[in-house]
Amino acid sequence: MYAIFEKGNHQFKAEINKEITIDYQGDIQPGTKIEFDNVLVVSDGENVKIGTPKVDNAKVIGEVISTVKGPKLIVAKFRRRKNSKRKTGHRQIYTLVKINEIVS
Repeated sequence: MYAIFEKGNHQFKAEINKEITIDYQGDIQPGTKIEFDNVLVVSDGENVKIGTPKVDNAKVIGEVISTVKGPKLIVAKFRRRKNSKRKTGHRQIYTLVKINEIVS
């Protein structure tokens, strides 16, 4: 069984007992339950429900595990013939969520 839901202009495929990383949710503590109501597709293996634009009475329930950092991205700026260059890095913070239940 899987579901595809939308959170913050991103679409995620959720399966039971899988972990997904969503955009950082600063006000949510680890161990709390989180519900995603904007479910687009629900499938139980044989039957597929496709929403227009979302499936009625469907939701994905998960539990916040922790906050994690993404891979390091290198930002380099170089101006030729100007003796000017700059190199910085960035790591995006994500929230790790374990999917517990898919209600269709």
